[in-house]
Amino acid sequence: MSLMPYFFGGRRNNVFDPFSLDVFDPFDAFRSISESRPGSLSSETSALANTRIDWKETPEAHVFKADLPGLKKEEVKVEVEEGRVLQISGERSREKEEKNDTWHRVERSSGRFMRRFRLPEGAKVDQVKAAMENGVLTVTVPKVEVKKPEVKAIDISG
Repeated sequence: MSLMPYFFGGRRNNVFDPFSLDVFDPFDAFRSISESRPGSLSSETSALANTRIDWKETPEAHVFKADLPGLKKEEVKVEVEEGRVLQISGERSREKEEKNDTWHRVERSSGRFMRRFRLPEGAKVDQVKAAMENGVLTVTVPKVEVKKPEVKAIDISG
C-alpha cells in the first residue's frame, strides 16, 4: 500500500523501501506530456541522457562500453577531436506512425545522442579501436607504456 497519493506519480510506489526501483518522481507527469509532442527538445535530450557508458582503466588501456540497443554500427560515430577528447555520437530514428495505430506508451528514446570524454595524458589517441556486438559498443584507447625507474642499490661505507 502506498503512502503517496496515486495521482502524483500516476503509479503506486513505496517511498520507504530503499530497494524499490519504482520511486516517486514529481516531474514524471511533466516529462510524459513534453515527450509526447513530436519533435520536442526533451525527447532528444532524453536520448542523450539515457546513453549509458562505463569507463574503466586497465594497466594497458582505457575501455569504454556503451549500451546502444537497437542501433547498427553505421548509426554510431566514434571520433577523437581536439587532441584528447573522445566523442561517441549517433542517432536513434523514430518509428513510423500509421494513421490507424494507437500508441499507449512511448518509453524508448529516439533522437540524437552524444557523449564526450577528455582522455588523460598518456592515451594513444592514434590507436583507438571500436567494436560493436549485440548492441554494446566497446571503445579501447591504449595507454603509453610507463617505464618504471630503475632502482640501483648503493653500498654504504663506513
